[in-house]
Amino acid sequence: MLVPGAPVIVVKALREHRMTPFDAIGSYLDQMDVSAWRYFPVVGSTNDMALNWAKQGAPDWALVVADAQTAGRGRAGRHWVTEPGCALAFSLVFRLSPDEIANYARLAALGGLGLINALEGLGLKASLKWPNDVLLSGAKVGGVLVESSWLADQLEAVVIGLGVNVSFGSVPPTEKLRYPAIDIQSALERPVDRWLLLAQIVHGLRNYRNILAEDAFVVACNQYLSWRDEWVRFQMPGEQPQRVRIMGITSDGRLSVETQSGSKFEVLTGEIIMRND
Repeated sequence: MLVPGAPVIVVKALREHRMTPFDAIGSYLDQMDVSAWRYFPVVGSTNDMALNWAKQGAPDWALVVADAQTAGRGRAGRHWVTEPGCALAFSLVFRLSPDEIANYARLAALGGLGLINALEGLGLKASLKWPNDVLLSGAKVGGVLVESSWLADQLEAVVIGLGVNVSFGSVPPTEKLRYPAIDIQSALERPVDRWLLLAQIVHGLRNYRNILAEDAFVVACNQYLSWRDEWVRFQMPGEQPQRVRIMGITSDGRLSVETQSGSKFEVLTGEIIMRND
């Protein structure tokens, strides 16, 4: 479901081959309402660029976009491939309010919900794979990485980075995947304007950030949670996988699960390996 009351972006899609990525992104800036932005043809990591910019004073809602990444990463330092011309790789700088800092654990879900909202606008039903992935038809279409900039013991800024498989060529060969992946173009069976999609994701992020500290945000997380009330294989760090039933996401971003013996507990770290049919 699109965020209630959220205005709908209505723009004329631009064909990327008619202008440079810099010009195409610039044409959507009024839709994104970002405070500042930087575009790079190639970077190591947009998160690294955004973190450095944050340390130099980048404002809230500053945006870093790259056409390609050579050292992109996901959770636990895993490599995230971003080939030129076929994926989205971007990061946003957030200067958090006290209420947002108190709900820091929700930020990965914020990134996921922003992407899900944009995909719904394309007519695609996506879901949130706890803790930081977005799935289409059970395959990964995007991932979120949240990192922070600190000054002594004070949180200066947070960077939320997203990587999204947009078109053919964005999904690595099957033998290189830890989890099945898909791109949006394949799901839609038609081309996708990357920069329009970027604008729609940022738009969704802005709407969901408005309710980050509210109960409605947790309700949305559970509405889109992958495999809710279903049995999956789940692995906690340093332990063997076990079969659990997903109960939901708690207010502090933990995953609530139930074991086959009937015991229930909440986890802050771990990985859903796959669904058990």
